Amino acid sequence: MPEAAMGLVLFGLTGGLGSGKSTVAARFRAQGLPVIDADALARDVVAKGTEGLAEVVRALGPEVLLADGSLDRARVAAAVFADEAKRRQLNAIVHPRIAALTAERAAALEARGEPLACYEAALLVENRIADAFRPLVVVAVPEEVQIARAIARDGATEAQVRARLAAQLPLADKVAVADYVIDNAGDRAATERQADDVLAAIRARFGGVVKGAGPLT
Repeated sequence: MPEAAMGLVLFGLTGGLGSGKSTVAARFRAQGLPVIDADALARDVVAKGTEGLAEVVRALGPEVLLADGSLDRARVAAAVFADEAKRRQLNAIVHPRIAALTAERAAALEARGEPLACYEAALLVENRIADAFRPLVVVAVPEEVQIARAIARDGATEAQVRARLAAQLPLADKVAVADYVIDNAGDRAATERQADDVLAAIRARFGGVVKGAGPLT
């Protein structure tokens, strides 16, 4: 857990491409739980005008910029998922900035008296930081479901989705180190019921509820 958040329990939520962790995060928010979204932070640290964006351009070239000067995330994704060296280079730029911003957001939650929050990130296990965000919640679906959902959501080809999956650990490996697993292969209502049960268990484990949260439904 980031040092700034030592007085705050910040647990992890992860999954894989198309597994539905964002659906679970949305349910947690609906139940009054603060959620820090690593993907949103990743956008913030390379926003137009930031030093993070300048470093990405120096590393990957000006062709990763859109006409308005902002980052072309689709072009970056295509470049780094096809090139391991470029992916490592991008991660070295982005990940430390995300960690620093996570610590800032967690400190702000602690300062306002929040006892519990969730850190939603796709690569908690791959980056070997899952133990800093215990308990770890993993959202899982079969690989064929991941592929179908990612194609439908992103308009990507199956080959592109499989390349992105290859850059992540198999979901089975994440499930193996999880404290709680949410099966998102069924309908949304079933997933939300599981999310409610997991959140109730975590709240009970740490002896309280998030300030301002209503009863679980």
